Amino acid sequence: MSYTLWSLEKGVARITLNRPPANALARDVLQELDEHFDRVYEDETIRSVLIRGEGRFFAAGADIKEFTQVENTEEFKSLATGGQKTFSNIENCPKPVIAAIHGAALGGGLELAMACHIRLATEDTKLGLPELNLGLIPGFGGTQRLPKLVGKAKALELMLTSEPMTGAEGHALGLINSLHPEQSLQDEAEKLARKIAQKSPLTTKCVLDLLRYSDGPLEEGLKQEANKFGEVFDTEDRKEGVQAFIDKRKPTFQGK
Repeated sequence: MSYTLWSLEKGVARITLNRPPANALARDVLQELDEHFDRVYEDETIRSVLIRGEGRFFAAGADIKEFTQVENTEEFKSLATGGQKTFSNIENCPKPVIAAIHGAALGGGLELAMACHIRLATEDTKLGLPELNLGLIPGFGGTQRLPKLVGKAKALELMLTSEPMTGAEGHALGLINSLHPEQSLQDEAEKLARKIAQKSPLTTKCVLDLLRYSDGPLEEGLKQEANKFGEVFDTEDRKEGVQAFIDKRKPTFQGK
């Protein structure tokens, strides 16, 4: 039985979480996400990725019932490292990954959303890391990614109180890129994914690569930026983009 849905159209890969009632991120779901992203990495026709949830929620958290089946500390640690690996694979994807969030993204659901590069949401979406309510801590990267996105003080408050915030609050903090009514959220996410898919995959990969240097010393980031700037010069996409600008037409990028 599959807990995710996959489709590919015009360079946009769509991954839909489909594990009722709350799209809990069980091990089987994480395994399917690994398989989907193996394909995303390998398929050159894929230019952008959209992750969304079927039903009432994006993903309301991990599968707590699975926790009761864990027998020892090492197995519990392995559960965390497995989820971290899956989400790091998404964060390090050479193609932009967009999350369309509705209903709730809690615990592992928010950790999945934070691993994506861009996040769209509804105003009343619930976002939070409530693990401390269960005598747990975030284990799929939440303690590391949330402070980088909303600042240490707010991240600490959210984790220690286990209180969720709304999509509107997340937008004000910079966690959410844009807000949309639920009835148009998916369409807006699709529109954004298609717009990105029209860009050169070589240059989108360069930008994603350079983001990793943005938290480090400025000098190193500028050096890497100059290197990438030089790399794109001798590409067919660069020549096409410049010529299309001169010709006053839309460029057609081939990833070469």
